[in-house]
Amino acid sequence: MNLNMEFDNLKNRLQGELVNDNLHRIIYATDASAYRELPLAVIYPKSSEDIEKVVLFANQNNMTIIPRAAGTSLAGQVVGNGIILDVSKYMTSILELNEEEKWVIVEPGVVLDELNNYLKPFGLFFGPETSTANRCCIGGMLGNNSCGSHSLVYGATREHTIETNVILSDGSSTVFKKISKGEVYKKAKGNGIEADIHGKLVDILSDDKLVQEIEDSFPEKELTRRNTAYALDEIKLDDFNLAKLFAGSEGTLGIATEIKLSLVDLPPKEKALVCVHCDSLEESFEANLIALKHSPVAVELMDKNILELSAKNIEQSQNRFFIKGEPAAILMVELAFASKAELDKVAGELEADLKAHHFNGYCSRVYGKDISRVWTLRKAGLGLLSSMPGSAKPVSVIEDTAVVPKRLPAYMKDFKKLMDEYNLSCVYHAHIGTGELHLRPILDLKEDGDKKLFRTIARETALLVKKHRGSLSGEHGDGRLRGEFIPLMFGDRVYELMREVKATFDPKGIFNSNKIVDTPPMDTSLRYDGDYNDIKVKTYFDFSDQKGWLSAIEQCNGSGDCRKAMEFGGTMCPSYRATGDEKDTTRARANVLRELLSRPQSAKIFSQPEILEALELCVSCKACKSECPSNVDMTRLKAEFMQHYYDENSVSLKVWMVANLPSFQAVFSIFPFLYNFVVENSLTSSLLKKILCFASERNLPSLSKMSLCSLNNKLSKKGGGIYAKGKLYLFADEFTSYMEADIGIKFIQLMNNLGYEVEIPRHKESGRTALSKGLLKKAKKIANKNISLLKDIITEDMPLVGIEPSCILSFRDEYPNLVDNSLKESAIELAGNTFLFDEYILREIKKGNISSADFKDHKAKIFLHGHCHQKSLASVEASRDILSLPKNYEVEMIPSGCCGMAGAFGYEKNHYSLSMKMGEQVLFPYVRKAEEMTLISAPGTSCRQQIVDGTGKQALHPVEILYDALK
Repeated sequence: MNLNMEFDNLKNRLQGELVNDNLHRIIYATDASAYRELPLAVIYPKSSEDIEKVVLFANQNNMTIIPRAAGTSLAGQVVGNGIILDVSKYMTSILELNEEEKWVIVEPGVVLDELNNYLKPFGLFFGPETSTANRCCIGGMLGNNSCGSHSLVYGATREHTIETNVILSDGSSTVFKKISKGEVYKKAKGNGIEADIHGKLVDILSDDKLVQEIEDSFPEKELTRRNTAYALDEIKLDDFNLAKLFAGSEGTLGIATEIKLSLVDLPPKEKALVCVHCDSLEESFEANLIALKHSPVAVELMDKNILELSAKNIEQSQNRFFIKGEPAAILMVELAFASKAELDKVAGELEADLKAHHFNGYCSRVYGKDISRVWTLRKAGLGLLSSMPGSAKPVSVIEDTAVVPKRLPAYMKDFKKLMDEYNLSCVYHAHIGTGELHLRPILDLKEDGDKKLFRTIARETALLVKKHRGSLSGEHGDGRLRGEFIPLMFGDRVYELMREVKATFDPKGIFNSNKIVDTPPMDTSLRYDGDYNDIKVKTYFDFSDQKGWLSAIEQCNGSGDCRKAMEFGGTMCPSYRATGDEKDTTRARANVLRELLSRPQSAKIFSQPEILEALELCVSCKACKSECPSNVDMTRLKAEFMQHYYDENSVSLKVWMVANLPSFQAVFSIFPFLYNFVVENSLTSSLLKKILCFASERNLPSLSKMSLCSLNNKLSKKGGGIYAKGKLYLFADEFTSYMEADIGIKFIQLMNNLGYEVEIPRHKESGRTALSKGLLKKAKKIANKNISLLKDIITEDMPLVGIEPSCILSFRDEYPNLVDNSLKESAIELAGNTFLFDEYILREIKKGNISSADFKDHKAKIFLHGHCHQKSLASVEASRDILSLPKNYEVEMIPSGCCGMAGAFGYEKNHYSLSMKMGEQVLFPYVRKAEEMTLISAPGTSCRQQIVDGTGKQALHPVEILYDALK
């Protein structure tokens, strides 16, 4: 069989897409689990008809189909050597809503939070919610029977599944829904797969002894989180709904094309979190039982490991406001009531009850919008754990066990003995209120000894869970990870029934084979198995904090935070948001880098085309450095790779010219009219764009009539004033110096008028153009020179201040890990005394040195768009705050991500349309809706260029607005 020819034939018959190139096979070889298997192909279906064709194709060619949504599974559910069926790209429609009866019908690729945003105006929402709610899909939730933080109240997906449209293994379609006992018998007498399914279940459910054996083998009914194996205990002849069995079946019984879900009313508006600081884990287990007596809607746990890691994450460190001291664990108890009075009454009773039981730890209360900040920190737990440097990490192996809450202290005591026996550390977090703690022992799955422990701990814990009548999986499912231990949990007879059910639904094994039943040993097909090679290469950046370059790449655990849509804020990941392609996520880039650097497919490992293609649309926005809970800094990883690529090959003329743009502009700044003639004349500019591979639609930036340094010297000759408030050094970056010198001069005059002396010290350009193209050798020379020139003059009292975010923030971000070792300490010290313009002005405002009295009191409305590097490495809020200083200035933050220009990226011909698409998502429409007198502000030079190109409106630097507002 010519597989490629067969796939080509199938591709021509699909409405959707089929790809079977090496790049996509690598991207889809992993999920958020420890497993890795290369699939044969990836298909993005557009309809149920597409799925039917794929099912028939798989039947004819003896292949397995792995249904996949957001790919955030933790047990290897969407890893396999067959056809990946990714429903998340096109099957994303909300088909029908019945507001009165409170149900909705959706396609499987609908994202949970997007569904709930749609339902909110109707006063409804889908109750089960996961920590991945801003990217997980309903199809994945159905497959895993997902729960979430509020499962105390809303239960699991199964309880809200009314019916499902399903494609069966013979390609036929049916609807699983509640039917009468008579209809069950009638269906069992028919022909085909559907009849066989009903007949098999009639045989099982008609045997009272067998039904009792099933009941006895499953976790005790009091346990709400029970997601191990096929839910045979949920099906009764008198209450027959195959949708209940289908939920939690992980795509092994069929493929859902439509899902009908029951909805619930929005929760009470009055909420509070009581955050109980515990001195030990054991104390938190007991405090949980006390909290449960006070009708909470959620009780969650974070242990010391996660709390410490959150302090090291740029974004999550801002969400630690409710933490006092260094607790061993924090119990987050959410209360919700109709009135604030009742809410406070119950919160007070809870705190009093804790004290009565000798819990003397601190309790913080959180209200209103701050509640979401606490939950954001909690939900980031999985990603934060992956940020632990090095190969040894908290491993997803027993993270999903659940027992009845009253049994939890005893179960945890047994579990602690097990950890001590093997001398293992463990991380504890998540859904303690429902008896489920995510337990993650710290293991290095590159080491043979730890690989053996991986399986040993899994088996030993399964025995403990059985002892305490719990569930091996509470919400994450079995997949490859737990399937091996299902016979141990349920006994051979019930396990055999499960195998028979699978075989009846799927005689040829085409649906997600080797999951739940007949799974291979759980310690096979691991990410770091076999030929995985820890690459040893001398890097240009210092990755010692991450214990090496490959370890920095491996911090990506696959949790998919980079897939969140624009409506959920942030910036990550701009290209994915524009294309909707998994290939363009930060996760995909990390997967490809990890795979092909550790398992290279050519002798020239830095010339592998798949890596270059995966990195092509990374705009180096830096969003992942702060927004990825695992701290995956793809901008740095990409730059490092590109320099090694140039070392193996050569630097193209286009790249060389972009990287050396500041040098050209420095030379031509003496004769700016000549440079400007070349870039503005249609003939010469067209030729230059062709050489640079720039889009013809773009206008090339021209030079200022004089450079910033020349203008400043001219200004200085007119005589200085008395500057009583202090002195600062201005970093005259290459973009401001040569292209927008007037902005630089306005900053100097602004600060002079406010009482500050401004001096431009001797320095080089920032190296931003070289960094953006991965020319790290050049960037390192520039960084070394700048640190050498500035280290002895920059102090806390006389700091270095810059007005172009990407340039000045290089001192804080790249320089300390790029300069020579002899300059590293100086670079770190200098970084601490380096400020973006808004940070410095805000610092002086807080000192009382600058006030609204310094500015006019006329009215102005400002729309502010922040630079990507500013959002990630500093804060746009500082720009908002300083622009709000004049009494009657009203500032509105544009909720935009990346503008789409990203330095040279948006200028390049092959990126132009994508660049404009990024701008059209939020930024351009927001700017266009602005009234004529509204000022548009953006601190980034590339952002301002993108705004004028996309909307025709001129954006101002915040410095220009403040300068014009001076009295």
